[in-house]
Amino acid sequence: MFDLDQLLGRASLKERIDELEDENERLRERYEAEADRRAEATTAKQEADREINRLEDRIAQLEGELERTREDEAGPAFRRRDRIRGAELDAVLDRLESVRTGPEGALTAVFADGDDLRSLEDGDIDSILGDRLTLLEDATPCLCCLDDAGLVAVALEPPVRPALDPAWDDRFRLEREWFRPTGRHVLALVRTDVFAVGVYDGDERIDYRGFESDVKGSHSKGGFSQARFERIRDEQIDDHLERAADALASTLADVEEGRLFLTGQRGVLETLAEESGLEPDATAAVDATGDPESALADARRSFWTTDLYVL
Repeated sequence: MFDLDQLLGRASLKERIDELEDENERLRERYEAEADRRAEATTAKQEADREINRLEDRIAQLEGELERTREDEAGPAFRRRDRIRGAELDAVLDRLESVRTGPEGALTAVFADGDDLRSLEDGDIDSILGDRLTLLEDATPCLCCLDDAGLVAVALEPPVRPALDPAWDDRFRLEREWFRPTGRHVLALVRTDVFAVGVYDGDERIDYRGFESDVKGSHSKGGFSQARFERIRDEQIDDHLERAADALASTLADVEEGRLFLTGQRGVLETLAEESGLEPDATAAVDATGDPESALADARRSFWTTDLYVL
């Protein structure tokens, strides 16, 4: 009996169809397995992303806690710390002078280095400032303006430090002459090799004298011995200070009244004041260099600058 499929050539086609169906089944199984792996990979990635986000949030939280811990360990910080002069200084003084309180609600006090602020007879300062009292200690020497509500707490280091006992009033006690050049005054700059002095009426300079002296610089290994070099240099500085004292005395003789301010290298200006018998109204160490006239201008700008601390 003949097989009709074989006669018609369909047997091989059926075999091929069976083979293709088997291949298709294998491919479908392979695809399904790959799809499962991709789904698992997608799920794993999503879980990893969620874990990364969670860890990043935790890191941010810990960093915040660390920053707060550092701030707590460091203690309170100044809300503002600046050096001001001119119009900016005038604006700050105007603002402080405009404050009005009750009869004894505004304290103006001058504190010097070494003052024990925690043992003051007036304990209101400690109770008002609390832990900010350490900032006031850091700002000394200074002039302090403090109101009884703690809304205004400012320390100033003016060019001219007044002799002022702590006093409570209905306003802050501030004088412009502590901060700004007012009236007739003399300001001198003295360094080991430069001297300059100006006479001023307020902001206007009305007289000037200045000179430079030949003073040896740092010692080199050749030539002079160290001892001889230092002796010669000291003699040159002494001559320079003697000329400076004469020039300053001549200037002061021409000025009938007014305040005297000395600036320059700390040890040098103190020596000049002592040897000349002068009692300046204020002194300041300044870093002013260049020719005498420009150095005096720099010294004057630096001198009439106030350190401001907002507690």
